[in-house]
Amino acid sequence: MHHPIGMRTDLDEVRARILEVAEERFRRIGYHKTSMADIASDVGMSRGNVYRFFPSRDAITGFICERTLNEAADIAFAIARTNATAPEKLSRLLIAVHQHGRATLIEQKHMHDMIVAVMQENWAIVKAHIEWMVAIFEAIIREGIEAGELDVGDPAEAARAVKTAFMPFFHPVLIEHCVKHGEDTDASLREQIRFILKALAKSD
Repeated sequence: MHHPIGMRTDLDEVRARILEVAEERFRRIGYHKTSMADIASDVGMSRGNVYRFFPSRDAITGFICERTLNEAADIAFAIARTNATAPEKLSRLLIAVHQHGRATLIEQKHMHDMIVAVMQENWAIVKAHIEWMVAIFEAIIREGIEAGELDVGDPAEAARAVKTAFMPFFHPVLIEHCVKHGEDTDASLREQIRFILKALAKSD
């Protein structure tokens, strides 16, 4: 009999393998064309065994979506930790996160479609992701206030306002709408960033 820690490690490895196989299929042919039977077959398990780890295909989709959303959060966090002024960090962060979202749409359409579907069906995952991004905005704004670079009365309120102003360049459905209509989202975002930074800036 396995030691409990060893057993947990084995089970974690199986879970990770199921997610890896499912994600590969989602990227290649789309989550809506992938069944639990397909995933089980690719992993080399029975469908019943896969259900022991994940109660439904939606549960697998949720995990993979969360992991994909975390890529954007990781980009934002890495920029937030760089040695730059608060305005520079916010500007770089918003551009990088938008470009990541647009690249997902253009280069990994199946993953984009999955995220859109999850946003409609599993608000908890999306809400947690947005709250994490807002927390990063707030941390940068607080740094900017302390450094005398920004003039903001309520950093939390300002962070939520940045989120709202950034939403057209952040929400997958809105990004897709702009790309479909041939809009230059980079140029529009630069204009929006100038507007955001002007609103946060110290008045001379």
